[in-house]
Amino acid sequence: MEQADEVLALHRAARTGGSQAALDYVADRGGTDALLVDARGVVLSAARRPRRATAEGIWKAVLCGVRELARRRAGSMAVDVQGHTVFLYPLDGPAGASAPVLVAMAPRPKAAGLVSLLANAAPVLGLCWKAETAERLRSRLDAADGRTREAVLQLLMNGQVAAARQVAGVLLPQLPDTIRIWVVERPRGLRGEVAARLRVGAPEAWVVPCTVYDEHLIVLAPTAEDGDDAEGPSPEHAHDAIAECWMGVSDAVALTDTAAAYAQAIHALAAARHRADRRACFASTPDLALAIGPDLADWAEHFLAPLRVHAARRPQDPGSTELLATAASWLRFSSGAADHLRIHRNTLSARLKHIARLLALDLDRLADQSVLALALRATTTARPAGPAPLGSEPPLRRLDDLLAMPAVTGWARNQFRPLTAATGPADLARTLTVWLHHDARVDATAAALSLSATAVRKRLARVEALLQRSLLRPPTARHDLWLAQRALGLTTPAACRHPDEAMSRTAEEATPIIVGHGKDL
Repeated sequence: MEQADEVLALHRAARTGGSQAALDYVADRGGTDALLVDARGVVLSAARRPRRATAEGIWKAVLCGVRELARRRAGSMAVDVQGHTVFLYPLDGPAGASAPVLVAMAPRPKAAGLVSLLANAAPVLGLCWKAETAERLRSRLDAADGRTREAVLQLLMNGQVAAARQVAGVLLPQLPDTIRIWVVERPRGLRGEVAARLRVGAPEAWVVPCTVYDEHLIVLAPTAEDGDDAEGPSPEHAHDAIAECWMGVSDAVALTDTAAAYAQAIHALAAARHRADRRACFASTPDLALAIGPDLADWAEHFLAPLRVHAARRPQDPGSTELLATAASWLRFSSGAADHLRIHRNTLSARLKHIARLLALDLDRLADQSVLALALRATTTARPAGPAPLGSEPPLRRLDDLLAMPAVTGWARNQFRPLTAATGPADLARTLTVWLHHDARVDATAAALSLSATAVRKRLARVEALLQRSLLRPPTARHDLWLAQRALGLTTPAACRHPDEAMSRTAEEATPIIVGHGKDL
């Protein structure tokens, strides 16, 4: 084979399979072992399992040759040992980097044209090594960028906007002041492709893979303060990138309300699964924290005080900030909080037991979960209570007093109105109430209604479509629904605690008077 043909063949091999294919060509063409080793003698790549390198004497000659090659800064070297010749060719590398060495081991006498083959292969392998090194570095940078964006999103979810902005300062685009969150759902295995298309179709947005659901992408899209998307990407702008995906879109919110916006997008996604166009925006309803007003912040501070003043006894124990973040993540993602926080499930379980002990709660009960969720929400969405005017009544401290307020009663009725006004079967309302009564457990609900678990899930899926809220997959609306049921139970006669008679008796049974272990609510 002419030298030009040989070089072309090496380039073809390198284009199709990189350095591995080029080494295979050298080994097949020259009848030799061919491998790349670094300055320490570690094998980086090999054409096949080296046969001759397993001999101790030959491998010692390789290591000695690599060191001597570096010391002399020679362009090539050949070492005769045990009836073999070891050829060493240093590859070209970027300045300041230690490039690998092409090593070939052939029995004597060497095959005709072997030296020429190795001399031609070294530059090709050098280019391959540079390209593969650059690709590895790019992958590492992409991974670091992704992990950093995950950290920023988690900080935003926990309400730590200042810290999130500081971490995000080295990334582009800059975090906006007002956002909409899109949650895009795509079958597993295709998330990376959709994410790449979204980054092209919506370059102003932050695209972050969800750490809990493998098929979800979380998009933070900038928007104007009045909710106008003219200043940022809209779902229509990214239509081609997500044509076959389901997508839920939140309201426009301030960056401090990222967690609430994410929950809204999840609820919208639940509604989108029942729509032909696979798109849905959050069906806006007044927030409970806003309906209660500033008194909620006073109650929440009192309720969370044992957790806020907690100090870790040992360096490895979680402090109050970690426990608060754990509680918020668990209420949002249930068992998926371990993936969200990147901690072991046993660690999550231990933290939850510690939280329950500090707050005197039973976190297996939906009632106690709902109260804790409201308290945590109040720390970010409720306005802080100012000093009380002289002569005014003391601020409300009991949750039941807050839930009995007229504004909360109206909020509670709105939560159930799509269900009670529906013309469908009344058994959906009863199923929802029994599900809430049994701590949102499908199996217990099925036993109480003498149904199969599958039948209960189907009914709850129909309720999802009516309420446009997620019920079966976290984050769910179960905490809001329990609080709404509680509010109606406190402010209406027992015979008609809920507008739907099919729900009234079960609602009465499902509304406990005491939440937790003696907590004064």
